[in-house]
Amino acid sequence: MADVMSKSGTEPAEFVFDAESEALIAVILAKYPAERKASGTLPLLDVAQRQMARLTGSAWVPRVAMDVIAARLDVAAIRVYEVATFYFMYNTKPVGTYHLQICTTTPCWLRGSDEVVAACKKHTGIKHFGETSEDGMFTMTEVECLGACVNAPILQINDDFYEDVDGASTESLLAALRRGEKPKAGSVIGRQTSAPEGGPNTLLDTPSFQAGE
Repeated sequence: MADVMSKSGTEPAEFVFDAESEALIAVILAKYPAERKASGTLPLLDVAQRQMARLTGSAWVPRVAMDVIAARLDVAAIRVYEVATFYFMYNTKPVGTYHLQICTTTPCWLRGSDEVVAACKKHTGIKHFGETSEDGMFTMTEVECLGACVNAPILQINDDFYEDVDGASTESLLAALRRGEKPKAGSVIGRQTSAPEGGPNTLLDTPSFQAGE
């Protein structure tokens, strides 16, 4: 069992993968030849982060977990540190129960991401990116393009994308999370995938075909 802690930011003294994680690791490493098992660095970091979320309520990867991964993959620890600090998907310090990842790059900004940021600050009491609310429930992070520009603005909360958000819908989402609810991911205005608002307006008729045509 990992020597885990709350969201205080203190590194645990040790980290041990639990049975659930070990089952996932066995599947992951089976995909690679033994001499290429270092390719499992990214997925093992994800496994460690999800284990921390299960055990502490905070999805992050402590340094000691990176050391365990390095030993498992027979690589220098610095190789794992490099990967963990390069990608936004890995948190190297504790985050809140709900990690608010707000895209502020051009498409989202043009569509009103400033309103989303303001709503998050208002609801959580967070003043700056990278901070966690006093109750430990929310962490707010500024991220680069989330790859769903056509449905901008995008607010990623943990693993879920909430699309077409604005200030009011963001506050509603956060209030629901605070009540212990989990709003349905996707477009908050009901768009079907990336169809126009209000539904598709072209190719409305589906032609029928006879056998032999």
